[in-house]
Amino acid sequence: MRGALAVAISAAAVVTGTAQQPTFSSRVEAVRVDVLVKDRGQILRGLGTQDFEVRDEGVLQEVDIVRLELVPLNVVLGLDASASVTGERLEHLLGAGHSLLERLSGEDRAALLTFSHAVRLRQELTRDIPLVRQALDAVIPAGQTSLIDGASAAIALSGADVGRSLLIVFSDGVDTASFLSSDAVLQSARRADVVAYGVAIRSRINPTFLKELGALTGGSVFEIESTKDLSQTFLRILDEFRQRYLLSYTPRGVPATGWHRLDVRVKGRRATVSARAGYQAGR
Repeated sequence: MRGALAVAISAAAVVTGTAQQPTFSSRVEAVRVDVLVKDRGQILRGLGTQDFEVRDEGVLQEVDIVRLELVPLNVVLGLDASASVTGERLEHLLGAGHSLLERLSGEDRAALLTFSHAVRLRQELTRDIPLVRQALDAVIPAGQTSLIDGASAAIALSGADVGRSLLIVFSDGVDTASFLSSDAVLQSARRADVVAYGVAIRSRINPTFLKELGALTGGSVFEIESTKDLSQTFLRILDEFRQRYLLSYTPRGVPATGWHRLDVRVKGRRATVSARAGYQAGR
């Protein structure tokens, strides 16, 4: 058990060391916010700059909408590779991963990380999607589940200077092996410029950690009945992410450092808005 824990710590440290936690320093002028807008459960399209109201620490900001086609995606897959993901479940998981990778464009990047009793970086962010495919096919499930540790490493891995970062975390069960606390990882997620989506198999156990992770980053959780639904779910997440609005603004009238709470609304509509809770300004 000690050896497994050491491997997990080592793997998480490697990932964290190779990807700096993204923060908005005083030298960064623009703040970007990925926003999903729904009306009665349907994605609301066609909104313009004038439709959004963004408050930074309660102060109204002047925003622009960034053209999404100009911003490539950074897609990080954080997948459960514990002993329970075998046979048909493994087949469905690999199929879902390949289906998602097929939908990426030439400028998009992808990465693969798996977690069991240890966290393992299979492939760092790259535009060479065949490398990610090879890494996916090499996954052999074993051991327990360190969901929280895996999510922590994946959050660090998603940090990138360019592009929009999407994290998809899949687990078919509860965490049984993590050494990190959920609170510590959620605090890290607050400061990350990534939208996290969780995918969990529906059961009597509430996927609380994945729900909190999604809420903090502007994502959500999909609870599926069976791994047969994985491909459809992964593609739905990717499609939903591509239809989000990317807002940008230069902070005015707010402190240059510290945690900044964000409030994003759509004017004149009873729309449901999903966006990250805030960002860390300064170093």
